[in-house]
Amino acid sequence: MLGSKERVQAVLDEVRTAPIPEAEKALFAFVDQLNDAPGDVRREDVERLKAAGWTDEAVYDAVSVCALFNFYNRWIDGTGVQGLSPAMYERSGKRMAAGGYLPAPPSSGGEPER
Repeated sequence: MLGSKERVQAVLDEVRTAPIPEAEKALFAFVDQLNDAPGDVRREDVERLKAAGWTDEAVYDAVSVCALFNFYNRWIDGTGVQGLSPAMYERSGKRMAAGGYLPAPPSSGGEPER
């Protein structure tokens, strides 16, 4: 989805009709269920993901990311921390798309101070 704002917006609008692979639709539906009704998630839901081609590790990662974002959102709401502006989210997204979560190497080229 990287590089296509239209595709991301289509997923946000209605994942079932978004122009993405069926496996991704299944994963997003599972994450929606995990957010909306976590107590209703059953083994069959995980088996559906595996039948769509997702591995146990991928399901574990999806559950972990979902849970962490729920934690972060509640922590932010509870502490009053303000979110980023839309421009900063876009800038952060570009940085992460280019380099992932790791910080850029030091510009001096030397070893970091200890």
